[in-house]
Amino acid sequence: MARRNAILAQSIFFSAAAILVLSTGALVLFIGSTGLRVFSFISPASFFFGRSWDQNTQDFGVLPLLFGSLATTLVTLVISAPLAIAVSIFMVEIAPRPIRRIMRTAVELFASLPSVIYGLLGLTLVVPWLRDALHVGLGKGILAAAVVLVFMTQPTMVSIAEDALRSLPESLREGALAVGATRWQMIWRVLVPAARPGLLTAVILGMGRAIGETMAVQMVVGNITSRIPSNLVSGATTMPAAIVTQLPEATSPAHRAALIMVAFLLLVITLILIAGVRLATGGKSTKASTRRAVPAAQGGRPAAVAKLQGDKV
Repeated sequence: MARRNAILAQSIFFSAAAILVLSTGALVLFIGSTGLRVFSFISPASFFFGRSWDQNTQDFGVLPLLFGSLATTLVTLVISAPLAIAVSIFMVEIAPRPIRRIMRTAVELFASLPSVIYGLLGLTLVVPWLRDALHVGLGKGILAAAVVLVFMTQPTMVSIAEDALRSLPESLREGALAVGATRWQMIWRVLVPAARPGLLTAVILGMGRAIGETMAVQMVVGNITSRIPSNLVSGATTMPAAIVTQLPEATSPAHRAALIMVAFLLLVITLILIAGVRLATGGKSTKASTRRAVPAAQGGRPAAVAKLQGDKV
């Protein structure tokens, strides 16, 4: 009876996994095959290397959209990644328990806010501030979108980074302090290197959130598709923003196919980021990969602590 139940449970789990894999493959195949129809209207070179996206002239060069997405994501990560890691370190290693509870509640609150709320705050606060501070245009552009995305990516990145730091064994902290390290040395030279897989996972997943965000970005980025933006404060657009604003009004087959091809490129980028997470964690969960990144040195001491003691000597 027990063997029969085990076989039944295994069959159910295998079927669920097979359905997930097949549905994902079918989704990729459908979007890819539909998007490839664009090349019956324009050449691949015109699509991938074209510097203008204009449905009125049937110019569908994806470079302005791709550049807008990558530039917005890069600026977001430059600001958001160090901030998220610093916040997570403060929450785990420095903040008193009452402050930690308040900060965790704030992180959960930010995570639960709808995207349109972030977009509204960006439109009423960030855009006017950039316009009045920099005196450039209307204030909409890559920088405005990046500032909004910094707040949107913080909950994801802080939660994963905090989990990675919290999963480190207490022996790391005790060993570092035992050899005379200061708290800052313990954090910077022992804990952060040991938690690197989890911290890298937080950054990659934050990048995925930034590059796939639609509504909030669409409200503050400017939605300029006719050219590649020349600077961070000029109007631009991103791939998700272009899809959501143009697809409902796309009447020509070429325009619709081009937008679906953009969606396929976005899907490919997302799959690459997921693969990056798997490589960063070695196919394990964040906690498991973090523990695996803390090998023991001679005498049973963690390697990072042993190196720190060697530097002290």
